[in-house]
Amino acid sequence: MAYVVSNRTARFSLGDYLGNVKASLKANLARRAIYRQTLNELNALTDRELIDLGISRFEITALAHEAAYGK
Repeated sequence: MAYVVSNRTARFSLGDYLGNVKASLKANLARRAIYRQTLNELNALTDRELIDLGISRFEITALAHEAAYGK
């Protein structure tokens, strides 16, 4: 009687790992750029413009964080 044994394992290469690290870094840099842009744009508004939008100066960092990273 003959038996066939086949073992397949998931192989992760260094190239796959580095590709994932690169993609993660790129996504994080994009989120950080959105955070900084939102923060800069909201800080550039006058108090009157912020009041018209219903935003307090104390909320700016939280709003920028939410815009970039979600809730």
